[in-house]
Amino acid sequence: MEVMSLKSFIGGIHPKDQKQYTKDLPIIKIKASDEVVFPLKQHIGAPCQPIVKVKDEIKVGQVIACSDAFVSSPIISSVSGVVKKIEERMDVSGKMQESIVIANDGLYQKVENNNNKQELTYEEKIERIKAAGIVGLGGAGFPTHVKLSVKDPNQVQYYIVNGAECEPYLTSDYRLMLEKTDELIAGIHVLLEMFPKALCYIAIEDNKKKAIHLLKEKCKDEKRIAVKELKTKYPQGGERMLVKVLTGKTLNSKMLPLDVGCIVDNVATVIAINQAVRYNQPLISKVMTISGDGITPSNIEVPIGTSFKRIVEQLGGFKSEVQKLICGGPMMGSALIHLDIPVTKTSSSLLALVQDEVSLFEPSACIRCGRCKDVCPSLLVPQKLYQIATKNDTEAFILNGGMECIECGCCSYTCPAKRNMTQAFKKMKYLVSVNKRK
Repeated sequence: MEVMSLKSFIGGIHPKDQKQYTKDLPIIKIKASDEVVFPLKQHIGAPCQPIVKVKDEIKVGQVIACSDAFVSSPIISSVSGVVKKIEERMDVSGKMQESIVIANDGLYQKVENNNNKQELTYEEKIERIKAAGIVGLGGAGFPTHVKLSVKDPNQVQYYIVNGAECEPYLTSDYRLMLEKTDELIAGIHVLLEMFPKALCYIAIEDNKKKAIHLLKEKCKDEKRIAVKELKTKYPQGGERMLVKVLTGKTLNSKMLPLDVGCIVDNVATVIAINQAVRYNQPLISKVMTISGDGITPSNIEVPIGTSFKRIVEQLGGFKSEVQKLICGGPMMGSALIHLDIPVTKTSSSLLALVQDEVSLFEPSACIRCGRCKDVCPSLLVPQKLYQIATKNDTEAFILNGGMECIECGCCSYTCPAKRNMTQAFKKMKYLVSVNKRK
């Protein structure tokens, strides 16, 4: 199938992509910490409960925590060893949550893999994906088995593989498309078997020419797979943006892609699905980008539960004084308080920045330039919403479309007054959700 002409969405921004640091660096393996920590909520949905206790012996691939809730995802050990503690530890968001701490014995003894049955039904494939602990690996963390569980598989018209990777610095998905091309296509075949009426679109921004050319060549005889080359613009990889650009269908905050016949999954998620369905392999490692002027740039594969401290040590430590550490991209990531925090299923990167440019400017009064309105991909009026947010007026926030904010950070990025509008909108959306539960 042919590659489409470049398309994009209304609004958005063009930050420096900063991918030159790592885009040509192959993925390298990082060893796990001596102490591996597994927070019990690494996904959207119900937290898991421990099914092991202190002093239990653990093997690689063993389920150590799970939940009876449908919207949840089991926690699986990436190492063998002994359960050292079950206690509260800090996660990447800075919150304390119950975690299982395992003393890594370095032997990596694995649980027996029962992969005798090759011909699987739709339901059996869903069960393998669930048992593997797969969630959206692009950062959202929504349990993949839930997303793929549909009443009628024939209702899925489009399966969209998100290879846009529009956040600055990040190149892990790009490297996966280059290094695990066959595994990616095999995963797509698994999914197209599950959804027999669907077409698959592999969406890639046009700053990733090698991946586009490679996948186009690999898929040239595929009748249900098309490579879609998209304009490089942030947040091109947003779910609503992709669905609109590729299918012409519009989503709002109350809708899921499935409501318009679409499913969207990240490149890494599709590769994990292939490993789970074809080989009964669980999700126990994460491919991440390590970048910024303060550290040796790398693309790494690291066992889940490994501390960021261990990653930094294996890469030779910091090269200079680091002003800011960010877990995730600079647009939607979160500041890392310290390095004794574990990698989780949704960790995408560690950025070690030597100069926090935003900190050089103090927020000032809005000059009503309208730039935030021009770049908002949700077609909102951020300056008005920000005034509402300062008053904590949740009713006015809802009436002015505040719940449609996708928290992409475009408004804050472009604001000459350096107002942190995105953070204000996150707070307001949280207040709305709290009020609904009352």
